[in-house]
Amino acid sequence: MRRIISIAAVMMFCACKAPQADLIIHHARIYTVDSAFSVTEAMAVKDGKILATGKNEDILKHFTALENIDAQGKAVYPGFIDAHAHFVGYGRSLFQVDLFGCNNWEEAVTRVKAFAAEHPNLDWIQGRGWDQNRWPGKSFPTNEALNQLFPNKPVVLTRVDGHASIANQKALDLAGIKAGQTITGGFIEVKNGKLTGVLIDNADDKVYAQIPEPSKEMYTQWLQQAEKNCFAQGLTTITDCGLGYRDVEAIDALQKEGKLNMRLYVMLSDEPANLERYLKKGPYRTDKLLVKGVKVYADGALGSRGACLLQPYNDKPGWTGFLLRNPSHYDSLARVLASTDFQMCTHAIGDSANREILQIYNKYLHGKNDKRWRIEHAQVINQQDFHLFGDASIVPSVQPTHGTSDMYWAGDRLGAERLKGAYAYKQLLQQNGWIPLGTDFPVEDISPFKTFLAAVVRKDAKGYPANGFQTENALTREETIRGMTIWAAKANFMEKEIGSLEQGKKADFIMLDQDLMKVPETDILKVKVKATYLGGKKVI
Repeated sequence: MRRIISIAAVMMFCACKAPQADLIIHHARIYTVDSAFSVTEAMAVKDGKILATGKNEDILKHFTALENIDAQGKAVYPGFIDAHAHFVGYGRSLFQVDLFGCNNWEEAVTRVKAFAAEHPNLDWIQGRGWDQNRWPGKSFPTNEALNQLFPNKPVVLTRVDGHASIANQKALDLAGIKAGQTITGGFIEVKNGKLTGVLIDNADDKVYAQIPEPSKEMYTQWLQQAEKNCFAQGLTTITDCGLGYRDVEAIDALQKEGKLNMRLYVMLSDEPANLERYLKKGPYRTDKLLVKGVKVYADGALGSRGACLLQPYNDKPGWTGFLLRNPSHYDSLARVLASTDFQMCTHAIGDSANREILQIYNKYLHGKNDKRWRIEHAQVINQQDFHLFGDASIVPSVQPTHGTSDMYWAGDRLGAERLKGAYAYKQLLQQNGWIPLGTDFPVEDISPFKTFLAAVVRKDAKGYPANGFQTENALTREETIRGMTIWAAKANFMEKEIGSLEQGKKADFIMLDQDLMKVPETDILKVKVKATYLGGKKVI
């Protein structure tokens, strides 16, 4: 019925001749991801928006187009939306030392040495991706080798989760960090009275503050390469979680200059300068940019034991992690944001951090609402606290590949009983009936296909574990596609513009060589993007 009404409306507009479209896709299997999850065959596009969808004969009969594409039965989906990522950070990481997948600290140091030799003119050496949980002994590294190799050049290497770093002595000296210093929401590791170089959470802020800002040319290069990689994966909208106003202004300028096309939903970092600049003016919107969220950090990461837990870590007795700010900060910020149109989006990993933020949210949201305040990650939830999401319509924004990355050691951190409330996507879905999905790239790979695999099959790229990880919390294929499209759009207040292929919405869509709704689970990661369209224009 919806298809007939859609075509009829267009025909009434111009009954004398077939309406002109810019593009017709036909003989496809088009997943509209509308409320009924309808599947159709053809779609007409004009001026970057969808004119109509329907059967092949109807669309081809009632429309003419400058370009007709026979999809030959290929699957077409709305463009994927990453509900939680770091687009600018990912772009930056592409021009740093790649430490992802290092099997030991020695391998990481070797990569740093090779990178330094290839880029001798850099004032700072930066890298990202090391993970001590992959190494024998699973212990944090120390900076002796970096000190010997680079006595006069600062080096700082970010852990895979972005919640810890290791810096050489030169970088520590420039930042004024000394043994014995303490910091709220962070930890400076010391052994035998000496700095090891490991800085957890807020402890590394002073190091990064010393790094010069990039030139406009370099910044543009970062974002253009990030955009290219994302389009190749079928991603057409990215949620960037935590940017400063200068980043927003730079992105806005690049988009208006035609140098950046990616649609972005931006959460402002929880810093006074950002809030002062935007809260009074209200959300900022253009065709490709929406600034409406505020990103807050409650705690750190489970992998670096910075997540704040109700009970001590199973593998570190007496240690419960920590909040990154005093609870009064979160309460006062929630009170302020409750009177604005801005979304409060809080990173919370541990069950204690989640409880703290959920209780504060409930205090100011007063039951069911449409503020769409979010908990980013919602990673470890006490069974008594799940209802707090549904009670106040709080959105759990999750990243399925975190579960399949962490499953190798998460039980060591949490113990078997507490693990049952971790990475519990089905339980979280049941709270509001919808759940947005993301990757958290560059913490994880940018691939939405890995997101799909982890959500549906609960296995990693290696096919481990054979029977899946806590499969009682797996999502169905339809739920996962919704989480990667319309629910991700809804989490960003963009569901009326993108996220489904319906009349009047932006023509952001992708064509795949295999159908995700039908492909065997063993072939999910073999699915390739044949084409990506943004606003009706092919970008890949």
